[in-house]
Amino acid sequence: MSRATHVERSRVAWVDTDAGGRIHFTAAFRWAEAAETALCRSLGLLDEWRDFPRRAVEAEYLEVLRFEDEIEVALHAENVGDTSVTYAWEIRRGGEICIRGRHTVVHVDHEGRPAPVPAAMRKGLEDN
Repeated sequence: MSRATHVERSRVAWVDTDAGGRIHFTAAFRWAEAAETALCRSLGLLDEWRDFPRRAVEAEYLEVLRFEDEIEVALHAENVGDTSVTYAWEIRRGGEICIRGRHTVVHVDHEGRPAPVPAAMRKGLEDN
């Protein structure tokens, strides 16, 4: 089981909210993607990371987040398959889980077909 993890701290920005000042549902996916990028950067894997489009995304919204709330996004590589990586994540405010989600990315070749996860990426995500 993979355990490469990253925690990203931020605030809910105005652009992340709807007219009522609550987050727009898509903000959670942007925050998770930013944490995924930061994780790959910290492991020196940004060159390998580029050819991984999303295959599946899901989120469960447990608590309301509002403009200016301080948040942290805790993301880890839950599974590294032959051609895909599944990341699981939680978005917390003050230690309280507000959103729980997961997304799966698939490594593709130059023609857009599934291809094996690069060895450097597999090692980085599995050995941490």
